[in-house]
Order: sequence, then structure tokens, then C-alpha cells
Amino acid sequence: MFAIPNLGYLAGSFTLLSVVGFVSYRLLAHPLSRYPGPFLAKLSDIYSFYHAARGTLHHAMSRDHHTHGSIVRYGPNKLLFSSTEALRDIYCNSNITKSDAYLVTLQGPGNYSLLNVIDKDRHRVKRKLISRVISESSMRTFEPTMMEQIEVFLRKLLDNSSSQPPNPLNMTVQLKYLSLDIVALLAFGYRLNTQTDPEFRPAKDGLALSLWYNNMILQFPLIHKLGLAPALQNIAGVRKTRDMYRNMVVKMINARLAEDRGAKHDLYAHVADALNAEGPESIKTSEIWAEALFFLPAGGDTISTCIAGMFFYLATNPGCYKQLSEEVRSSFTSGADIRSGQQLANCRYLRACINETLRMSPPVGSTLWREAFPSTGPWVVEGHVIPEGTQVGVDIYHLHHNPEYFPDPFVFKPERWLVDAAEVKRMNEAFVPFSVGIRACAGKAMAYLEASLVMAKTLWYFDFESPETAARGPETEFLLFDTVTSICNGPELVFHARGDFYRDLI
Repeated sequence: MFAIPNLGYLAGSFTLLSVVGFVSYRLLAHPLSRYPGPFLAKLSDIYSFYHAARGTLHHAMSRDHHTHGSIVRYGPNKLLFSSTEALRDIYCNSNITKSDAYLVTLQGPGNYSLLNVIDKDRHRVKRKLISRVISESSMRTFEPTMMEQIEVFLRKLLDNSSSQPPNPLNMTVQLKYLSLDIVALLAFGYRLNTQTDPEFRPAKDGLALSLWYNNMILQFPLIHKLGLAPALQNIAGVRKTRDMYRNMVVKMINARLAEDRGAKHDLYAHVADALNAEGPESIKTSEIWAEALFFLPAGGDTISTCIAGMFFYLATNPGCYKQLSEEVRSSFTSGADIRSGQQLANCRYLRACINETLRMSPPVGSTLWREAFPSTGPWVVEGHVIPEGTQVGVDIYHLHHNPEYFPDPFVFKPERWLVDAAEVKRMNEAFVPFSVGIRACAGKAMAYLEASLVMAKTLWYFDFESPETAARGPETEFLLFDTVTSICNGPELVFHARGDFYRDLI
């Protein structure tokens, strides 16, 4: 009599053979199989997902470079490089675009932002429009508005200095509110007033959670493709706090749409003519929503992280603090003189401190994945032909801590930026806090202006110290948690008004 095979046994055998075949292919026969890397990363993007969930992806990438070498297989179809040659080959190549993984961050069909637009022509149109409001000339027009918010920040420091005993201020929190207020005015001329009014402060946490969630699905897009994203949002507690952030953006946009185009010097005024117009230079009104969700963290979150890092490094490096204080206080005759212009530009040590902070703790410190447009011919990175469909990138944090380009990479040394021109040129080739190429961040001018004004004015009116540092001794690095941009905390500082200069703030 014919014996019916054990179906459970057959199913188990088939599953086992499938798994063995899958693992064998990715380890031994895959086009990237010859490249070293973490074992789990060769099999699945879940390796990157795990470190993104912990906020430690940039540190993991740097550690894996030390373990596996200068070229690391960081996913089944990902290669991680670590040289300036690779940086140019990847990010300065017109045939290269952002990875398709960025599409998982779309807010709706066709609602692209600068973060996730893949098409070169659409990116060019968007960047052209956005660049108008964050150009150097636009920043000069916007500066009085920015200065008004910085003065609110300074008065908060003054209140702290007059309390007895002084209560340490968490600078990350104060600077997040400052930068959010500034970028909301720049985007839609809207006064959030988070520095003085708690109404919109919860949106700060919603923004942070949204970025954290987006980073996880960027590293492991299969979650989105399998329809598991809503479950992940619920598990991570993202939905409720993210909705707070989105509701704030909705309120800002609706308020601005109710006003005339020229009522404010803001993003809307610069893009209004292109809204729903005819031709390739037009954008949809719905894209303004997507752009706003990206513009606020890109123009505010990153800058506040940089300035918080500066406070940390100055508080933990007394020699640097002393030198910068002396430069600022000898360069100006009053707090009102501290504004954009030649006097501020001549503060070379201030610029060096900003650069050194951006080097040691880059607000966007992980890897910006890129891939080649289809049918563009062979793509060669650092002499390696990249198989089609491969995502490639350079870890910014690791590059900034490579001793080949930056000796003593974990030591805060602003003076390294003031040496001979040839040495600075060599470092600049590896210094990419704003990325590089046509996809580089357009907000560089805004970042340097805001950081320069905040730090210069703070040092004009105040001295500060860290009770934490005095108790525990100095730390060497301002730690960031990678979330597309970054989450940080501290430093906790106490401020003391300097002489009678504080009277200007009353």
C-alpha cells in the first residue's frame, strides 16, 4: 500500500533547505560576498535596524570599520566606505541619487520633500526654491527676527544667573526651544514662542520620536513594505507624540496660507509663486506640508544640537573657553555690535570652535545612503565596481574621527583649524557635517550665523560653568543618539552675569 509522506516532515525539510540556501547565497555567492562585515549584517538589514533603534548606529559603524577594515558590508546590499576618495566618488557623482529606502518616509503619494525626493530634476526645483530663504542674503534680511529670539534666550540665562542658588540649565532643552522658534518664523512667519509659552513644547518630543522612527525604517525598509510600520509605531509609542508635532505644523501652515504672500520674510513667501503653477518649476500645495515636516528639523534641530555641543566642549575645556571669551570680548565694544558682518567674521577662533564641534559631534553623523540611477554604466568607488542595486555610503562620524585626517580625533582642538592652509585644506576634504555635492545641506549659512550669534552674545553677557564637570571631571565627547539627525542631552550649566553688561537685556 502506498505510504503518504509525513507532510510536516516535508515542510520542515523544505524550510530548512530554503534557509540554508538563502544563507549560503548571501554569504558565499552574493555579489558583495567578498567584502567583510558583521555576520548578521550580511544576512539582513535587521543589524542596522537594531543599532538605529538604540540610537547608536554611527558608533556601531565606526566600531565595525575598526574591526573589519575600510570597506564594510553593512547589509545584504550595502557597502560602507571610509575615505575621502570614496566620499567624492559617491556624493559628487551626477549619476548617483539617494537610495530608494528614503521613499519610506513619504508623507503621501507624490508629496516629496528634500529628504526623500529621488528624481534629479524634482530635487533641483525644490532645492532652488528652498535655497532662496536660507541663502546668505536672505539670512541678512531675516537676522533681526533671529536676533529677537536670541535675546529671549539671553533673558532666560539672565533669570538663571539671578536665582539663588543658581539652578543648572539643561542647554539642550533651552536651545531646542530657541531653534524651533527661529525656524518656525523662517518657515511660515509663525510665533511658536516655545521659549516662553509651554503650549507647543510637546511638539519637540514628537519631532524627536518621528525622526527616530524614520531612521529605523530607513535602515530596514522591509518593515514598511510588509505593512508592519503601523505596528512598529504603536510599539514605539510614536503615533501620539508625532501627531502633536504634525498638528503644530498644520496650524502654522493654515495660519500662513490665510495671509498675503509678502506679509512675512519666510519660506512660504519664496515658494508661493511656484505653488500649483504650470510647468516643471511648479510644486503642489501638498508638498509644502511634506517640506515643512522636513524643514523644521533640518533648520532647527541640527543647529540646536551643534550649539549645545559647543557649550559642552567649552565647559569641559577651560583653555578653549578662555581663548574664545577673550576673542569675543576684545572684538566688540557692546552687545549690540555683535551681528553678521566683518567683525563677527574676524572671530576666527569662534569659527574654529564651531567647526571642531561639528567634527567631533556631527548632528547628522551616520551614513547617507546612495545608489546609482539605472543604466548609467559602471559605478566605481575607490576602485571597486559597485553592483547594480547596491546602496553605498560613508559614515560621517567615523570619517570625522579618522586619525589619518584628524590627529588626536577625540580631543577638542579648535586650533587645528587655524594652522597652515595646506593642513586645513586636507582636513576640509574629510569635513562634511553638511554632506557634500548637489545633495549637500543648503542651510550652512543659517547654521553658522545662528551658532556664531548665540555663542558670541552669550559670552559677551555671561560667564558659565558646569557643576557636573567640577564634580566628576571633564568628559571628552558630547554624546549624540543617531535619529536621522540627533538626540542629545545637556550640558547642565550655571550662568553668571558679567559686570553690568546684563542691563542691555532688561
